[in-house]
Amino acid sequence: MQSVDRAISVLEILSQRGEAGVSEIAAEIGVHKSTAFRLLGALEARSLVEQAEDRGKYRLSFGVIRLAGGVSARLDLTQQGRPVCRRLAEEVGETVNIAVVRSHYAVNLDQVRGSSAVTAHNWVGQLTPLHATSSGKVLLAHLDDGHRDRLLAAAGLPRFTPATLTTAAELLPQLDEARARGYAVTVEEYEIGLNAMAAPVRAYDGEVVAAVSASGPAYRFTEARMHELVPVLIAGAADISHRLGYAG
Repeated sequence: MQSVDRAISVLEILSQRGEAGVSEIAAEIGVHKSTAFRLLGALEARSLVEQAEDRGKYRLSFGVIRLAGGVSARLDLTQQGRPVCRRLAEEVGETVNIAVVRSHYAVNLDQVRGSSAVTAHNWVGQLTPLHATSSGKVLLAHLDDGHRDRLLAAAGLPRFTPATLTTAAELLPQLDEARARGYAVTVEEYEIGLNAMAAPVRAYDGEVVAAVSASGPAYRFTEARMHELVPVLIAGAADISHRLGYAG
């Protein structure tokens, strides 16, 4: 753990200074010059730092951009999706979320509450089951079979309500249907009294990178109401996809 902490300190120093030599870095983190040299060598092997021409100094390399790419992509998704989610929340009157796959869960990155929302529940940052949520079904539906099977094996298919799908024989046909028609619904499958619908969001290359969902109380956000609002939700998902560079 000490080596990891020192390596992170090296990256922070180079981020602040732009460039620094082995002796400077060693003095800054309080280690022998040979230790600093080994740390820099390990970081250089991972393309996280590089030597600045012939001056004996080190600077951050493009490997850092690769690591940051995952975060920047999610920040861009939230930034581009927020105005669309606001509009959807107004049109639908219910809570709208954007979710992505994280490990074997769906995690909500952003949320906008509609005018009819009756609860202040905040789903942002929460890990939710893929098989029992509309966003999760959409995300699963657009994974390749191997990846999907690994996630389901890791998570299992636990029951949350009497309506939860707990077998592959029940779930897989719904995933096929979601992929074919462009949206998924859940009817009290994760929480009793909560219904939801979701549609896929695509990146510039057509890959499904997120799901945008609308959820509300079952007594108001009925199955009939959800299917009535399908065109609105799909149009919103297409708008976010377009903002991310998707031209399809």
